[in-house]
Amino acid sequence: PNPLLPPHPPRSCALRIILRGTMMASNKRALVATGAPGMDADSHIDKKIRMATALVPSTLDSKKQLIEAKGVLPRTSTLDAPTMLLTGHSGPVYACKFDCTGKILASGGQDKLLFLWKVEGKCENIATIKGNGAAILDIHWHRDNEYLLTACADKNGVVFDIETREKIKRLKGHQSFVNSICGSRRGDPIVVTASDDGTSKLWDLRTRGTVREFKDEKANFPVLACCFSDDSTQVFTGGIDEHVKCWDIRKESVVYKLEGHRDCVTGLELSKDGRYLLSNSMDNSMISWDVRPYVSTPRFTKQFFGHRHNMDKTLLKAAWSNDGSRVTGGSADRMVYIWDATDGRILYKLPGHAGSVNEIDFHPTEPIIVSCSNDKKIYVGEIM
Repeated sequence: PNPLLPPHPPRSCALRIILRGTMMASNKRALVATGAPGMDADSHIDKKIRMATALVPSTLDSKKQLIEAKGVLPRTSTLDAPTMLLTGHSGPVYACKFDCTGKILASGGQDKLLFLWKVEGKCENIATIKGNGAAILDIHWHRDNEYLLTACADKNGVVFDIETREKIKRLKGHQSFVNSICGSRRGDPIVVTASDDGTSKLWDLRTRGTVREFKDEKANFPVLACCFSDDSTQVFTGGIDEHVKCWDIRKESVVYKLEGHRDCVTGLELSKDGRYLLSNSMDNSMISWDVRPYVSTPRFTKQFFGHRHNMDKTLLKAAWSNDGSRVTGGSADRMVYIWDATDGRILYKLPGHAGSVNEIDFHPTEPIIVSCSNDKKIYVGEIM
């Protein structure tokens, strides 16, 4: 090598330079031959090279390629926009849930009104239902959307017929606020309610009055959350005493207790396959429990951290995605949290609300979530 000349580039680099020059020359000859009007051939080639460079993705991830190529997020739902804001409630919204088809969304809160929304396009309000005597603290769709159940601060539960949109039954019997309500998944049309009077009551929609009552005589504390097991033979309750209790419906006795939280349990939700129970607690954690019968291993499965409870002591709910791969729960720090159900990683931390997020729910068929808050607003948005 000549010491007066710069060193030769590596063979691979030189080969790329030769190929690049050959390609540019051939493209230039093609443009000159076609005689592109109003544009110099060299400037046209430079523009094409810049465009090609801008569109080349840096990773193999298909979603990131699409974002880098088009500069916009891919749409994943039938909504008019990736995020829809629903307004109409005049006070804090405490509960919101999709029906089993995902076509209708129900919401309720401090204003005692039950709103129904169409979950597509502009998410228009299709009904405003009256009939609750006080603030709506919880909502539950009963089975095939035949009935809509509400838990109220007037010491009652209410059953609405969705077809006529009228109140058809009032569940009277509690001596204080009804904090939670849940319907059975199969079997007889029964409903369970949880109240500040320290009891959970079982109701049959075909008869009057209470069918069963679950009360811990040794620890008579307010019950804040309740739900059925998958086969509807057991009831799970949680409250001030920090434990989640499993009750046998026929014997009206505690089968076992789930111990792990260090503060009040405010929300309970059974996974769609009926295998796991999710609990939200004021100790700033959520826990998934294995509630299958005859389990020999510990029922504690996974604990999730990140969300917050505050001095307001709001009853923050919990929810599973339809496939059981993700979980979510209300948070007082105004954020919407979504975790991976397997390893406990936070997948989403979404801002937008100006008050405590009381409940979040997953759409049953589309990648959509809904959240309601003390700021009187409801957000329906897409996730990836």
